[in-house]
Amino acid sequence: MPLLPAGAATIAARLDPEAGVVAHFDGRIEAPAVYRGALEADQFSQLAHPFEIDLPSIAGWDFSRHIGSADVADVSGNDSHGRCVNLPTRGVVGHAWRGQTMDWRTRPDLYGAIHFHSDDLEDCGWKTDATWRIPAETRSGIYAARLTTDRGAEDLVPLFILPPKGRNDASLAFLASTFTYLAYANSHHGYEDPLSEPAYGALLVLDRTDLFLKERRDLGVSLYDRHRDGSGSCYSSAKRPILNMRPKRRIWNFNADLHIIDWLEESGIEYDVVTDDVLHEEGASLLSPYRCIVTGTHPEYHTVQMLDALEAWLGSGGRLVYLGGNGFYWRVATHNAHPGVIEVRRGEAGTRCFEMPAGERHNQFDGEFGGLWRSNGRPPQRLVGVGFVAEGFDSCHWYERTDASFDPRAAFIFEGTDKDDRIGDFGVLGGAAGLELDAADTTLGTPAHAIVLARSAGHSNVYLVTVEEMMSTHPSVDGLDNPWVRAELVFFETPSGGAVFSTGSIAWSASLSYQQYSNNVARITGNVIRRFLDPTPFTRPD
Repeated sequence: MPLLPAGAATIAARLDPEAGVVAHFDGRIEAPAVYRGALEADQFSQLAHPFEIDLPSIAGWDFSRHIGSADVADVSGNDSHGRCVNLPTRGVVGHAWRGQTMDWRTRPDLYGAIHFHSDDLEDCGWKTDATWRIPAETRSGIYAARLTTDRGAEDLVPLFILPPKGRNDASLAFLASTFTYLAYANSHHGYEDPLSEPAYGALLVLDRTDLFLKERRDLGVSLYDRHRDGSGSCYSSAKRPILNMRPKRRIWNFNADLHIIDWLEESGIEYDVVTDDVLHEEGASLLSPYRCIVTGTHPEYHTVQMLDALEAWLGSGGRLVYLGGNGFYWRVATHNAHPGVIEVRRGEAGTRCFEMPAGERHNQFDGEFGGLWRSNGRPPQRLVGVGFVAEGFDSCHWYERTDASFDPRAAFIFEGTDKDDRIGDFGVLGGAAGLELDAADTTLGTPAHAIVLARSAGHSNVYLVTVEEMMSTHPSVDGLDNPWVRAELVFFETPSGGAVFSTGSIAWSASLSYQQYSNNVARITGNVIRRFLDPTPFTRPD
């Protein structure tokens, strides 16, 4: 079915009977209207609002109505209502906005514009070419559909198979960060952001997928990209090919998470796979069958429903293993009318490549204030004991145990390891502490009884403190001189007999397979998971 019916009137693009929708407009439009007749130029300049024209009205669309949806209202009385196609940005200020409010819900009349982009994309509109019914005996896990051509080209499209609803096949579940994968979908950020090379401390190398996406911007942009007119992107959709989420791509997000899956398989630990999007829909009931949940390496994007579910599950005695860094960071919104789409409004805080303009930091989908969860009163330290403090991408490093790690409460974690060894000074990335780093902070919610077990060391001057950690400019912000640049290994018990273990580093899981999985990173991870699967309750200290 075509996205637009034949003969439809269009705004911000032209419908060609042969070529389809062409001549897309980049920019903002407010209060478009069609009248029978004409005004002189001096008459038009005296109008306070376009809808005040004293001519017979054919149609007039008020974009300040139905902002939270794709609906467009015709206020002429002729019922020529419309809808937005491919999610142009709504909840943006109109001509009369002068800072009277920051929330479009309080004065929607001031938000009468829509920002159109020629590279907006919600749905490719492809027809179904093939279907596959999952056999009932299929084990929950991460799979891929292998697509090939006669010329030998190959593509592997990931599939997440959850256990049948109401059934679990293991006591442990891996929570796949599908909202984070979606946030980075088809990202052009690495080669369009001038700060990328300083962050890597090296010249960038573009692979075939980067070059293809650079040429095919019609496949849509990520939440890290700017549109062609320079404005930031705040929607990302799964209804398109996502070419940078493939098992043979560089180690980041989905591919980095496969290190965890590989280690679980090698260790013989039974597990199910659940996903962010289903957690958002089903809440704590999705988690309730599991004693232990393991996150991916970079669970960065969450909705309020997801955080509520994780907190409720932990409150009932769940055990959470956070094997990553920069997690639980950005607030996400969704909308029932746009399945497969997430919205993020980046504001005045956080490590970001752009921010939404003033007055436009409340989500279109739910009207709530966007940005960091920290800015919304729910910093990650409250949930997992650590939060994002620094990043660098030149090299990865190691952890050193603290004196506190010898507390008997933590003895099970280090069983079978040498107390004098560095932790994770090896691995696919060179070390277990790297890329993006989290640390404890009791002022932001790290429980007072939490144990900082180990702290990373050896970071270079490419590693920099995150901007939200600094209230003003600081003379030293890099890993050579600033003690804030560190990953911290943290453990704490919850009041209900559960516990949390956090690594504070994206790179941790890339060290699991070193020396045929015989190393202290794998040993510590296995010790934690085996104890977390043990039904014996943890005891929180007084």
